[in-house]
Amino acid sequence: MLPETVFTTQDLPASDRFEAWTEQLGRTHAPMQLSSERTADYRGHQRVIGLGDVTLWPATFDHLVFRRTPRLVRRSDPEVFHLSLLRHGDGAASWGRQQVAYRIDDFHVNYSSRSYEISTGPDPVTIVGVEIPRAALDLPADRADQVVGRRISGREGMGALLAGMLVQLTSDTSPYRAADAERLGMVVTDLVTAVFAHALDAEPELPPETHARTLTLRIKSFIRRHLGDPELTPANIAAAHHISRSYLYRLFQDEGLTVASYIRDQRLANARRDLADPDLRTLPVHAVAARWGYSRPGDFTRAFRAAHGMAPSELRHQALNRTAVDGVHTAVDAVRTTTLDALAHH
Repeated sequence: MLPETVFTTQDLPASDRFEAWTEQLGRTHAPMQLSSERTADYRGHQRVIGLGDVTLWPATFDHLVFRRTPRLVRRSDPEVFHLSLLRHGDGAASWGRQQVAYRIDDFHVNYSSRSYEISTGPDPVTIVGVEIPRAALDLPADRADQVVGRRISGREGMGALLAGMLVQLTSDTSPYRAADAERLGMVVTDLVTAVFAHALDAEPELPPETHARTLTLRIKSFIRRHLGDPELTPANIAAAHHISRSYLYRLFQDEGLTVASYIRDQRLANARRDLADPDLRTLPVHAVAARWGYSRPGDFTRAFRAAHGMAPSELRHQALNRTAVDGVHTAVDAVRTTTLDALAHH
């Protein structure tokens, strides 16, 4: 499990909530002046996930105005870039005369060394926030600063790759171990660097190792989108990315992987999920196999047994039985609770 803390204003008396939220965000990013139309009973929920020098913080909160003044910058400057991926709601930011409005799945970028004002809309907003040290980005400092004030789309290109990773990572951290935190932080840093470089049209300035890691992430994303294609081969993957097969193999070797093993593991993980899904119980095993790129059922059964120690049909039987038992327990608990409530009212 990745290191994570949770803060919610609902755990506090209504009169203390807004002040506590102000202090919490000041610790997460940098000291700010906050104001809101909802200070009397403020609702905010934040998870803080540590990835080495990088911090992710998915959050949902009521209307808010953030102000980072020149005085606050002089008083305390951690020299961090902040990115917010807007998931629900709307917002706008201004840096003097420069103003930008944001739509859902846009990235907002600011920098703790610059003063700014950010306003969210009247309805609650949901974001995925990223805090990343300026020194961690493989771009000249004066170039990285130029990204502030640009609206970056999380719906296409490099922005979509970063957005997809952030959403996937923050929606479920359970598959990761604490030891994975720093490496995940490096991956986020590389993607942010690549997004900034793309926004500035400065990709030639990126170090070769950043190019390589970013290309590997693009290729992995391509593979996951095409797992159902039986023709997903190293040759076709290399051709789609205009690289040689030998370079493709080298990119994966640098991560201790092979292209074939990555494809196989991703296919089997998706097939296992489908086999355990009660809503797909009527889908034949061979159809599940075909859905994830196995045109020959025998190949799928052998690969699945080697990975999981049992045939696909056995795993499905066990998973569906567990689901049925859990459903019975839930129903029994509901009946017991209803009965106790009825007795308590007599």
